[in-house]
Amino acid sequence: MIKLTKFNSESNKKGEFVLNAEIIETIEQTPDTVVTLLNGKKLIVDEKMDEVVRRVMAYRRALHKY
Repeated sequence: MIKLTKFNSESNKKGEFVLNAEIIETIEQTPDTVVTLLNGKKLIVDEKMDEVVRRVMAYRRALHKY
């Protein structure tokens, strides 16, 4: 699971959510970051594409650590 921030979330609300990294199909920078899930749903997040990839990689490394 990785923590991300909803795009354009109100300043008084963090807009943070946790996403199961295993259901990510693609990540695009268009210029907003669009995460497409295996079911076709698209999420727009504040984090840049490279940051989302870094978080997914850290998550997968943590899984194989044990």
